[in-house]
Amino acid sequence: MTDLTQIVRERYGQAALQAAQGAKAGCCGTGSGCGSADPITRDLYAAEQTDGLPVEALLASLGCGNPTALAELREGETVLDLGSGGGIDVLLSARRVGPAGKAYGLDMTDEMLALARENQRRAGAVNVEFLKGQIEAIPLPDASVDVLISNCVINLSADKDRVLAEAFRVLRPGGRFAVSDVVTRGPLPAEVRRSIGLWTGCVAGALEDTEYLGKLAAAGFVEASVEPTRIYHAAEAREFLASAGLEAEEFALQIDGKVMGAFVRATKPAAASCCGPECCGGGQ
Repeated sequence: MTDLTQIVRERYGQAALQAAQGAKAGCCGTGSGCGSADPITRDLYAAEQTDGLPVEALLASLGCGNPTALAELREGETVLDLGSGGGIDVLLSARRVGPAGKAYGLDMTDEMLALARENQRRAGAVNVEFLKGQIEAIPLPDASVDVLISNCVINLSADKDRVLAEAFRVLRPGGRFAVSDVVTRGPLPAEVRRSIGLWTGCVAGALEDTEYLGKLAAAGFVEASVEPTRIYHAAEAREFLASAGLEAEEFALQIDGKVMGAFVRATKPAAASCCGPECCGGGQ
């Protein structure tokens, strides 16, 4: 386990404990610099979406978008949420795919898994399963998932190529990658990229949008796109810079408009049509 993985695990374990105690933790830090005013995580879900869900599921949400609102989930599909946290996106997905579908959540943090399973119990969701593991090694078989979602988690990984390769592996042919994540446009100051506080706060590890598209293509995906959903300007940047212990005034203008929440889409190519035993084992 890398030091970064351990730091992320501890950071999000603390966030789960805060949520279980009725407090909101922010993506940009655990201190008072953000909290419920976190510019990354605030105002992502409409009230009608979360109606009937445990409040702790919303308190534990540390995302930067709402992938379930954009993923066009269908009845009967199997969905996997990478880094599922307190389970809000899994529970919302379970509603959309219905009783004939299945929603998996994958998380490496024991405290988040315990909170998510309790939220599942309180929500009465039976088509849900939470798995323990890391997003670089997904504990599901090849071609077992129709849709892969994630909410502000892939930026936290130190091995994004491996994450995307695993996403490609578990998706069925024609399966959809539908992820909310933080991305950047243009270079960020080296001090920002080196900040552990901003790495666990979803900024320092964010890929540039063009690099994200390149990595998706290298993993085998097609029809990839990055659609900005929320652009963070200097005022918001000051909040997460200060929370990470950096000089807000020095760097805020340098990253103004360069950091954004985005919806990242891609598709695993459909299987080639079978033309003989060499491509379908002799079957039809």
